[in-house]
Amino acid sequence: MIRRRDVVAGLAGTLALNARPVRAAAWPARPISVVVPYPPGGSTDITARIVGDRLAQALGQPLVVDNRPGAGGNLGLEVVARAAADGYTLGVATTAHAINMTLFRKLNYDTLKSFAPVALLTENPLVLVVPAQSGPRSIAELIAAAKAKPGALNYATSGIGQSTHLAAELFAAMAGIKLTHIPYRGSAPAITDVIAGRCDLMFDTTQSVLAHVEGGRVRALGITSTERLPLVKDIPTIAEAALPGYVAIAWNGLVVPKGTPPEIVARLNAETVRALQEPATAAKFAGLGATSRPLSPDAFGAFMADEIAKWGAVVKQSGTTLD
Repeated sequence: MIRRRDVVAGLAGTLALNARPVRAAAWPARPISVVVPYPPGGSTDITARIVGDRLAQALGQPLVVDNRPGAGGNLGLEVVARAAADGYTLGVATTAHAINMTLFRKLNYDTLKSFAPVALLTENPLVLVVPAQSGPRSIAELIAAAKAKPGALNYATSGIGQSTHLAAELFAAMAGIKLTHIPYRGSAPAITDVIAGRCDLMFDTTQSVLAHVEGGRVRALGITSTERLPLVKDIPTIAEAALPGYVAIAWNGLVVPKGTPPEIVARLNAETVRALQEPATAAKFAGLGATSRPLSPDAFGAFMADEIAKWGAVVKQSGTTLD
């Protein structure tokens, strides 16, 4: 089992490394690249652009988004891991960053040692939805139906190893039920089959499913955060509805290559936190169904350590592995 203190030590230790000195006073003197490990238009990309615009104003240099999708987010993070530790390459790490350490048999970087944490950007809860014509009208009723016919209920996901997949695995484990996984190539075809009643349930981001909920095409039974989301206050948390302690959050955060000077990391964190605290930024995130929680680099490192340990255990229990 991955021990939290080992993960924290690995993440925090990166901040102490300094491959070669960089004068913080001269930084930044040119545009900064922000590597997003997903295609343009998704929530991670939008988040990076919202924060990037504010950082560009604060730092006096453009922040150029570089979309590098592929391999569940691994390709983009590999670009960051191999970049010079000079403050000119940032990366957006996500929940997949915590999952992939255990999910993939081999990575071309060290999740614990290749990066230094900068700041948590957003947390986006998932929503558990069922077809509008589905029988269960609550989490408790859904669990009861699953227990009555083990394995008969199936759940759709946007792909094997995605946060939506593992959120369902965690749900099933905590509820003591057996569900059948049906992975799709993306969220759109998955939710289409849920709407049609070909799949019994699905976990997905608020951004992806709320329009379908509001349109009456699917029914929302619960949300995966610790508290109800202001955007949809009528949807109970899964924890309050049936499973105390259940939490599954899709998050985004900034990391830099190991060895990036601490003073640059500190400046990036300070400006990011300032951007997150601006009402205009919070309003944009709220439109995505996301919230922000400013953290120091060390606190963000500890947060990622917890996520790595948590999702690593879920991956192992599910028996899922990818090459």
